[in-house]
This record gives sequence, C-alpha cells and structure tokens, in this order.
Amino acid sequence: MANKSGNSCIVYLNKMKPYLLMVALQFGSAGMYIICKATLTHGMSRYVLVVYRNAVATLAIAPFALLLERKGRPKLTISIFLKIMALGFLEPIADQNLAYLGMQYTSASYTSAIMNAVPAVTFVMAIIFRLEHIKIKEAHTQAKIIGTLVTFSGALLMTLYKGPIIDIMHSHKASHQANHSSSKHWLIGTILILIGCCAWSAFFILQSITIKAYPAELSLSTLICLMGTVQSAAVGLIAERKPRTWSIGWDSRLLAPVYTGIISSGITYYVQGLVMKTKGPVFVTAFNPLCMVIVAALGSLILAEELYLGSIIGAIIIAVGLYSVAWGKSKDHFGPAPSTTGEKTDPYQLPISATESTKLVIEGSNYDDDEKAAKSKVATK
Repeated sequence: MANKSGNSCIVYLNKMKPYLLMVALQFGSAGMYIICKATLTHGMSRYVLVVYRNAVATLAIAPFALLLERKGRPKLTISIFLKIMALGFLEPIADQNLAYLGMQYTSASYTSAIMNAVPAVTFVMAIIFRLEHIKIKEAHTQAKIIGTLVTFSGALLMTLYKGPIIDIMHSHKASHQANHSSSKHWLIGTILILIGCCAWSAFFILQSITIKAYPAELSLSTLICLMGTVQSAAVGLIAERKPRTWSIGWDSRLLAPVYTGIISSGITYYVQGLVMKTKGPVFVTAFNPLCMVIVAALGSLILAEELYLGSIIGAIIIAVGLYSVAWGKSKDHFGPAPSTTGEKTDPYQLPISATESTKLVIEGSNYDDDEKAAKSKVATK
C-alpha cells in the first residue's frame, strides 16, 4: 500500500514538473527585467550588456555540457549549425537588443506586459509550421485558442487602460519625472518591443524544431549562447567603439550580465528545451504572463514605477487566460495512455512530443503481432 502511494506521488510530481519549472523561470525572468532596467538607467550600453550576458551564459553552461553530454551528444551537421546561428540571432541579437532599447523608452513593467503577445504569436507560428495541429471541435483546442485571446486581451488592457494610481509603500513622484521625460518615445519603444516579441516567438518555434534534430539540451544551449556572443560582439564593436564603454565594476554593471547570463540565458534556454521536448513551444510561452504580474509588483516596490488599477485588472484577466491555455495543453498529453496493440497515436499531438521510446513500443507491438501470426500459420500446417 505504501509502495502504491509512493509511486502515485512520483507520477504526480513528474506530471507537475514542467509546470513548476516554468513558474520558477518566470520569477527568474522578472528579476532580469528589474535588474536590467536599473542598469540601463545608470548608463550601461545595451550592446555591451547583451555581449557580456551571453558570454557569461556560455561559460556557465559549457562545463556541464562537456561533462554530462560527452557520450550522447549528436553530430553537429551543417543544417543544425545554421539553425543554431539563426537562434543566436533571433534571441540574443534581435529580441534582447530591441527589448532593452524599448525598455529604456518605456518601463520594466510595460515591457514585460507587451511581451505577453508572445503566446499568441507563437501559437499562430506553431500552426503555420505545423507544430501545433488544431481540431476546433475539441474542448482542449478551444481552451487553448480562447486562453490565448484572453491572455492577449489582458495584456492589451494593461497597455491601453491605466486608471487611478495604486501607491504601494513608495511614493511615485520620482518615477513620474522619468516617465514624463520618455513619454515622447513611448510609441517608438512599443514598436521596438513588439518586433522583439516576434523575434522571441520565432526563437521558440525554431528551438522546438532544432531540439528534435539535436536532442542535447545543455550542448544546444551552450552553442546558442556562444553564437549569440560572437554575433552580438560583432554588432557591439561597431556600435560602441570607446573602450570605457566596455568596462565594468563591482556594481550593477557586473550584476546584470552575471544574473542575466546564468539565469535568463543559460538556465532558461536549457529548461525551455527540456520542457519543449514533451510539452511544445506553446506551453512554454503560455507562462510568460506570470512574469508580467511579478514585474508589475517588483517594479512598483523597487524601481518606484507607477502601478495602475488597469494593471491589476489586466493581471487577473491574464491569469484566467494562462489557466485556460495550460489546461488545454495538459489535455494534449495527460489523456488516455497510448495503446500498445498497434493503434495509431493521436495525429493532433505536437510532433516534438513523440519520443523514440514511443515509436519503439509501437514497432515492437507490430512485430509481436506479426510473429504470433507466423507461428499460428506454422501450427495450422
């Protein structure tokens, strides 16, 4: 009896593991927004921050990739290498640079709110590239579609409707002056963040495709960070030619690259790839709204950013949409167990969730059936 309860507990924890990992990532991402906003406000170049961030991430993950995946690392083909180069451009170059620039023009909480368009864009891209097959009559598919729309609506509400200011512990006078000085660049910042959002969605889609051909999460994360370092360094050396710009000290200029490199790039890439192998890119991006809620709270407390009633209402709406998408994705994978009698698997399951072990079971069951049929023929003779 005790063994059964212990086994059921392990099975439950394994089912909850992807959810717990993604929630933990959102807390780490929220810290990235706060630290980077403070560092950029104090004058650090966004080009330099991107270079150091990816360099730290490469150094942090490379030893684990060399030790833990030295035997099971697949061959690096030209096709995979080109995909990694594209991944290094989409997230480290396009998304990070544009998001940092847009954050300088707006605020940390606003940037994290706009980034909640990622689940909607990723869902559309996943359908276009046939990573996410929809069957509109299925309840879980309807939940994913409605949840994506509700999530985006909540983020849009936070952007368009402010309402009265909710003062939490700190006075908002200091932030009012900063927000007023950047109000003329608000539209430009929004456009830059949206372009970065599209690049981030494309990164998720390409990462889910690449992880199938190169199923070594640590090695793939290391190579993405390395390519991001090389490409961002080339861009940074052109944009920032003064040696003083590249200097760092024992302050936020050092904290920001170390934190974002280890948490936001290194660990995030690894965990995302790990979860994508079983859950797909839409499931990963569905948790992004949670980061916005955390940033809105921390931004008000730490950076003295103004928190509006619209942000609170939008956060509640986003939480509802988040639950709807997560429920729909859970029904994709936690439905009835696949049969081992040669029956076909669900054609509407994400392709990246089909593992080699599943294929072996299906092939093995077919082989057993053929062998039994052959034996019966011999017996009749």
